Amino acid sequence: MSDKVKYELEFVIKSSANFLYKYLATPSGLSEWFADNVNSRGEIFTFIWEDSEEQAKLLTKKRDQFIKFKWLEDEDDDTYFEFRIEIDAITKDISLLITDFCDEDELEESRLLWESQVDQLHGLIGG
Repeated sequence: MSDKVKYELEFVIKSSANFLYKYLATPSGLSEWFADNVNSRGEIFTFIWEDSEEQAKLLTKKRDQFIKFKWLEDEDDDTYFEFRIEIDAITKDISLLITDFCDEDELEESRLLWESQVDQLHGLIGG
């Protein structure tokens, strides 16, 4: 069992679910906002940043709804990160829900990093 804490963030995105999903589930989409470059080979995605490289396994996905990954370095615990698209039944607003895990003392830093990443995503899709 991991010592990491689970947290969720929600961002309103002005986009269609289909358009947003492409930025969450494809290497080309993820490399535009999440990492400098992303490659995939089957279920294994390689995320490349300036001075580091991490691999994650695609655990599950449902088109235009969610995609869930697990960092391979965290294989012994039950952590993951997930992008979920929710559509408000009344307003039809699209929200991106991000679920992730981090050490408790890194919670604020992790939230700020996600906010920065999603700001880049907003810039790309105009949302």
